[in-house]
Amino acid sequence: MPNTAGIIIIGNEILSGKVQDANSPYLCRELRFLGVELCRIITIPDELEIIAQHVREYSNAYTWVFTSGGIGPTHDDVTIDSVAAAFGHKVILPPRLEALVRSFYGDDTNEAHLRMARMPEGGALIDTPPLQTPLLLVENVFVFPGVPELLKNRFSLLKERFQSDPIHLRQIYLSANEGQIADVLNKTLDTFPELMLGSYPALWNKDYKVRLTLESRSESYLDAAFSHLQARLPQEEIVRVE
Repeated sequence: MPNTAGIIIIGNEILSGKVQDANSPYLCRELRFLGVELCRIITIPDELEIIAQHVREYSNAYTWVFTSGGIGPTHDDVTIDSVAAAFGHKVILPPRLEALVRSFYGDDTNEAHLRMARMPEGGALIDTPPLQTPLLLVENVFVFPGVPELLKNRFSLLKERFQSDPIHLRQIYLSANEGQIADVLNKTLDTFPELMLGSYPALWNKDYKVRLTLESRSESYLDAAFSHLQARLPQEEIVRVE
C-alpha cells in the first residue's frame, strides 16, 4: 500500500480571505514528487475542538498528517493545545524550547513568547539544521508553522523521510475538445482500471485544447496504457506527447 497523507490548514485568516494559502499547493507538489498519495486537504478555523477532531481523524486515516498554522504567540494560536487534546496529552514547557525562545528574545521574553516554547507531552523534536528551531512531531502529525517560507525551509530539510514508490507520469496534448475523446478515455479506463487518468481543458491556450495526464506506480503498466490510449486518439489532433 502506498504511503498516504492529509493536510490540515489552520487559520481564520485563510477562511476570511485575508491571507492566501500557499502551503497546501506547495505540499501537494512536493508529496506527489515523493510518491506520497495525498488524500485530503481541509482548511479550518482557529477553534480547539475542531482542530483536535480533524487531527485525530486524519491521524487514524493516513500515514502522515501535516498541519500548518496556529503556533505563534497570540490568543488565536491554539494548534499546540489542539494537537495535545487530540491525543489526550498534557501541554508542557520543555527546557530546550524555553531556552531557545529566551535566547532569541533575551530580556524582552514574556509569557506570550513562551507560548511558542510549549509542546504536547510525548511529542518529539526533530532537528532541522542549519535552522535553530526544531520541528514538532506528535504521533504521526508534523506541526508546521503557517508562514510559507518557514514551512518550505523545514519541509525541504525533512522530505527524504517521506520518499515512497515514485508515481510515473506521461502526458498527451490535444487540439481536440473533451467531448471528442471522452469515449476513448472511458474505454481506456475499462482496459486499464488502475490507471490514474486526468483530462484538463485549456480553454484559453493557443497551442492545445486538452492536456491528458496518465499516471501509475508501475512504469510498465503506464507504458502499456499510454500506447493503448495514444493509438486510439485521433492522430491529427495530437499536438505533442511527453
